Formats: sequence, structure tokens, C-alpha cells
Amino acid sequence: MSLGADAALDLPLRALAARLARREWSAEALAAACAARVAAHEPTLRAWAAFDATALTAAARALDAGPVRGALHGVPVGVKDLIDTADWPTAYGSPLYAGHRPAVDAACVGQLRAAGALIAGKTVTTEFAAMHPGPTRNPRAPAGRTHTPGGSSSGSAAAVAAGLVPLALGTQTAASVVRPAAFCGVVGYKPTYGLLPVTGVKLQSPSLDTVGVFTRAVDDAAFAVGAMSGLDLTPQRPARLRVGLCQTPWWPSADEHAQRAWARAGERLAARGAAVSAVDLPADWAALAEAQRDLMTYEAAAAFAPERRSGVERISAAFRAVLDAGAAMPLARIADAHARLDAARAALPGLMRDVDVLVAPSAPGAAPEGLAGTGDPLFSRLWSALGVPCVQVPVDATDDGLPLGVTVVAPRWHDALALGAAQWLEGPAGA
Repeated sequence: MSLGADAALDLPLRALAARLARREWSAEALAAACAARVAAHEPTLRAWAAFDATALTAAARALDAGPVRGALHGVPVGVKDLIDTADWPTAYGSPLYAGHRPAVDAACVGQLRAAGALIAGKTVTTEFAAMHPGPTRNPRAPAGRTHTPGGSSSGSAAAVAAGLVPLALGTQTAASVVRPAAFCGVVGYKPTYGLLPVTGVKLQSPSLDTVGVFTRAVDDAAFAVGAMSGLDLTPQRPARLRVGLCQTPWWPSADEHAQRAWARAGERLAARGAAVSAVDLPADWAALAEAQRDLMTYEAAAAFAPERRSGVERISAAFRAVLDAGAAMPLARIADAHARLDAARAALPGLMRDVDVLVAPSAPGAAPEGLAGTGDPLFSRLWSALGVPCVQVPVDATDDGLPLGVTVVAPRWHDALALGAAQWLEGPAGA
């Protein structure tokens, strides 16, 4: 059966890319379908910091005029406005950089272009990927209500959840891929720290910042990051997957909906044949959330020292307070944060010796109502600090339809294992 370009946007990413490679649709036709969806949704969704249908069509037409360039040829991709693009403005979510045009692409954008992807535009980020929210609304909010899409990769998660693009880039320092993916009901994959390059990203914390992706399905995320990196990230799992259900030290902060989603994820995996057991983290790991916050705050003050000197009046009060705190942080506190996190990274393999992956809550609950904040990053701080691969999987919903998810965690560089377990979890109930 022949599908139109609009319906093609809803295909699994591998299938879409294969059909584009066979020229069943032109990149221009798919770009036009993407632009039509953006035009229909953007007045209320407000996911885009920069989108130009004319420029998108011209770029797609140029792709069609040449050979198939790679595994993502013609696939429209949203790029978080924290990530440099030579042909789109990049404002980092701040009035300080309004109209800014980078001279070159970020390395991860270069990877996308090398794979043939079509940059559809720039998606909204919170100010400098911190806590001051943008205008984006959660497309999964119940009718008549407004809920945050999460942050800081707000626009990327919302654009994928609304079906405007099949793939979008985000970044994570604390929870900026996992949390918006959970709130918007999509897959969020934060690879192992360092798997994707961060050159050309406006970094907040070089020790933590990681480029990740948003997709509708786990295999889409594996395919996209594999195409970008050149690595084989085909989802894998052992014949008998061993799953550690991990409440984390912050379990009392999870509401009844988050706790129910986590329990149902464990039940689903057990019903499918996984060996499921409880894994408790050391009690003193409760302090690691603060250690991650301290490290992030200190490094943000250093990273944004030029903006703090020359443009402080155009930085939000909330982010100014973060920068001031980081600049005043004593050396002993910074050293303690590094020591705690180094020890935890060294201890994690031993804690996971009897399991292949961990399953933990993605957030304390569903997306909060209103746009004044982006939700609590508590449940992802630890995994960001440890640099491990995380895959956020939608598994449940509240009674009024707000998505709920869990995070599948694997040891560093075992991304294919995290993806394989997550793919098994996301399948239909009878799988």
C-alpha cells in the first residue's frame, strides 16, 4: 500500500529511512508534510525557537538533487536551541544571543548531516539549559489544561510527542532528556557520557553534559544514534535478562503514580521471563544528588563567566543565583563532590554484578500543571553524574492521561544492553 508523505512521518525510523533511500518519497515531500504539521500545531504547542518552511524546503530540495547520503537521508530532525547550527539561528534560550548565527555546526549536527538528515529547525530550550522555562506546552496535557513538557529539552520532547518530527536532539546535565521524555510520553535516550560529541554545544557542565535523542520508539533511538556515531547500537539482551528494580534513595519523593508505573514495569518484565530482583543502593548515595548539583553549579559559573560579566542584566534572576552560588563555592565542597562521584562510579559495577540493567523511576510523578517550572530532576541526577546510559520508556499513565515512565540503566558503554531491555519493556502487554 502506498503511503502519503504525511503518513510516512509516523513510520518507525528504520522503515522511513529505508523508503527515503529507495526514493519512495522525496525529502522535499516529507519536509512539506513536516511543515504542514508544524503550522497546524505550533500556535498552541510553541515547540520551535526557529522554524522556516521556505528554508526547510530549499534544504530538502538540495538533498533530493544529490545521491543518498547516509542512513538518515531526508529524515527531518529537530535540534535543541542549545546546539550550534550554521544555517539556523542559535540563541541558547537567552535574549543575550538573540539572532546569533554560529559559524559552524556542532559536531553532533555534523554527524546528522553526514548521515543525510535534514535539520528541520531549532527547538525551544530553557534559558541556557537551566531552570527558567520557555513557552512550550505539553502536547499530552488533558484538554483545556496546560502542563509543562519538562526541561531543558522542552521543544524537542514536545515536537516528537506531537508527531512533528520523528527525531530530535536534546542534551542532559541533570535530567534534561529523561524528564521531558517522561512528561511527554516518548522515548528519551541519554547515551553513555562521551559517546556523542559535545563540541559546539553551549555547555553548562563539561563533566556532565551529554547529547541525547527523543524518538517515538526505542529502536528509533538506537538507529539514530548508531547512524550518527557509526557504532553498532542494535538493541541486545541476554537469553535471560536480569533486571534490578531500584527504588533509589529518593523513593519517598515519588508519588503514587510514579511508584505504580515502576511496579508495573517490573511486573511486565517478569511476565516476559526476566529474572527480577530488588537492588538497593547504599544509603549514603542519597548525598549524590547534592554532589551532582554542586558540580553542575560550580562548572556553570565558570562556563558562563563571560555572560555574567557583560550581560548579567539579561540573565534571569534564578540563573544569576545559580552562577553566584557556583562562583562562591569553596574548593573543599567541589573536591568532596568529585570524590563522592568518583567513588560511586567505581562502586556501581559491583552493585550491578548480579543484574544486567536497573529500572528506576524517571521522575517523581507526571508533568506538573502550569508553565512556571519544568519539574523536579531528582531521579535523574544520579545517573547523569555516573555517566551511564539511560533509556526513558513510557509504561503507564495517570487517570487523566498524563504519561508516566521508567528509566532503564546499564553500566557505562553497555548502551545496546540498556536499549535492548528498554525495547522489551516497551512492547505490547502480551509480548
